[in-house]
Amino acid sequence: MAWTPPPPRAAHPYHMHDAIYAQPGALRLATRGQDDALEAAAARLRAQERVLLAGVGSSWHAALVGALLFAHAGRLGHRARAFAASELAGYWPEPDARTALVVLSHRGRTRAALEALARAKAGGATGVAVSGKGAAGLAAADFTLRTVEQEASGCHTVSYTCALWLLAALAARVGGDEALAHELEELPDLLATLLGQEAWEELAARYAGRPRYWVVGGGPNAATAYEGALKLAEASHATALGLECEQFLHGPLAALEPADVVVLLAPPGASRARCLDVARAAHAVGAPLLALAPEDDRELAALAAETIALPPVPELLSPILAVVPLQLLAYHLAVHHGVNPDTLRAEEPAHARARAAFTL
Repeated sequence: MAWTPPPPRAAHPYHMHDAIYAQPGALRLATRGQDDALEAAAARLRAQERVLLAGVGSSWHAALVGALLFAHAGRLGHRARAFAASELAGYWPEPDARTALVVLSHRGRTRAALEALARAKAGGATGVAVSGKGAAGLAAADFTLRTVEQEASGCHTVSYTCALWLLAALAARVGGDEALAHELEELPDLLATLLGQEAWEELAARYAGRPRYWVVGGGPNAATAYEGALKLAEASHATALGLECEQFLHGPLAALEPADVVVLLAPPGASRARCLDVARAAHAVGAPLLALAPEDDRELAALAAETIALPPVPELLSPILAVVPLQLLAYHLAVHHGVNPDTLRAEEPAHARARAAFTL
């Protein structure tokens, strides 16, 4: 897949900024006109022995969240599993007619996603595509769900949250989880409030220029940690590591330095206690902690240099909200450092040569 960078903007607001702030409106419209496709796809998925989800990059992160949504809200349990699309296409057995594959790709041209879908269809599996509007590459899928128009920025934001939204809506239909479906409808207003919660420029300025950014979370927000680290790298070119909370404590902690920053995703849920251990460890080392947690989590707030209050939502839906402060942090770090967050450095000769050496 060759990506052509958008016409550059010379200063803030860049295209990424517009996309971040478009998210509440995009979520409100995400299922409009797609009820029939959602219901038909849900009926087919409900009848399968297993449901696999696959993607690359942000789409893989969305697949990880989706697997938990299908396991719980979709009531599929261990029948739901997420894969990196390249691993599914290259190393795992070919899916069969008892399997459904939900493949995610915003531009619809990602080679590994196309290969995974082709192998699934060759084996008789059902294919469900979650892709951006105007993307035609996943036409082999039996059902297609559309997120948003193609993003102008190479650093994808709104397409990611809309993919999560559609996965949640689909999982709720598969499992008949009306409570989750109702909670989902409340998220756009909560997201709009979250966008206006902080002085994001000032927050980024306080944490600019750090050697490393550690983004840590558990449960469905392990994927949010991976996605947040990816945005930091793509947008601001920071050295950022995304880790599940248990994995962070099992070794990588040894590399943490006081000059680093730990960004911790700790909404209520099964991983919250272990996230608290991460906070204590960061505090002991002397690295500042930026915590995303409920406003009333005083135990965590006492260990944090900064706390961004997450609205109270079911943990399975929290990644749709929790990723947005990470997008904003990445964006404003880029602006602070004089970096264009939209281009992924494609305008720099060395990086242009690097990208010319392979296809996505």
